[in-house]
Amino acid sequence: MGIVDWFRNRLGRFDPDRAADEAVVWGVEKAVALTNPKLRLLPDCEKRLTPAVAKTVDFLREQAHAFPAARPLSAADWSSDPVWRAFFVASTDVPAVLGRSDNLRTLFDKFPELDHAHLILGMAVSEQKVFGMALQGNIVQRDVAQVSVSFSDHQARLCAGDEMRLRRVVGVQIFEYLMAHALAEIGAERVERQELQASRSLIRARLRLLEQHGPGLGSLFGLAPAARGEQARLEAELLDNERQLEALGASESALEAELDCLTTVLSEPQRYLRIEPNHMRLNAMNVVVPEASSEAAADIDFAVAELSGSPPMRRAFVVARVARTELPAAQGIDFAAATRYL
Repeated sequence: MGIVDWFRNRLGRFDPDRAADEAVVWGVEKAVALTNPKLRLLPDCEKRLTPAVAKTVDFLREQAHAFPAARPLSAADWSSDPVWRAFFVASTDVPAVLGRSDNLRTLFDKFPELDHAHLILGMAVSEQKVFGMALQGNIVQRDVAQVSVSFSDHQARLCAGDEMRLRRVVGVQIFEYLMAHALAEIGAERVERQELQASRSLIRARLRLLEQHGPGLGSLFGLAPAARGEQARLEAELLDNERQLEALGASESALEAELDCLTTVLSEPQRYLRIEPNHMRLNAMNVVVPEASSEAAADIDFAVAELSGSPPMRRAFVVARVARTELPAAQGIDFAAATRYL
């Protein structure tokens, strides 16, 4: 199966609950197909890649099962559920976020029999130190150092018909994220090799010209004489270029370098992505309340994903269960308004 077929079928192919051996075989096949099918020409390619893929599969399984439990999400739930009040400023924000999710709309359109869907609600989370009032026993204290938490940039891009399938979707997304890191590192080395090879060809061409038209000979063609040190400089650059190419390895070892890079990334997936549960006690103003405080507060549970990409990213997320009836109608094109700009 080619890369295009892989992306067409990827959501249904990864199952974190399938047998370990079967999942590893799946991962090895996809890692090679997405990186470079020529890797199969290397001896023992699959044998060398299998332990690394096994670590990634275990990592995916741990992450998928560590997700917070799904919560029903609707505009009506906002008034009764303190968790949603912590995440959304107003009940009207809920349908606004759901309405922006093209994937959720596509899912419901594709499966008319589906009454509910599960989704990952991702959010930016920030903490700010403030000074306010706090209840200590029966005494209200002022100018107490506190931490205010805010959630913004709500996104609902990952969705599925049930929790199990949603975990598969997330597993595939994490796998693709790791593969993107491996491909970026492999691509950087490929570009470096190509640039060095192109530079070597240019230096050699200029050196041949200097050797053919030595210092002073160019004047016969109406050219300025070449400096005597130019040939020595080009020879030094050529030697340095050769040393850099040698450090990268011969062209026939490029596949070995790619396999080593792929193995390294898949052996340590925790270096590139980390998902951890997070618990806070927040009051109605989204201010963190200490566990020992008698102030009214709600327990807010969510997960935080940290990605070591460029730039690094940190996002909070929860799993939500949404009814089809909560999805607002798609907004059509206002042709009357559009014609005013023609």
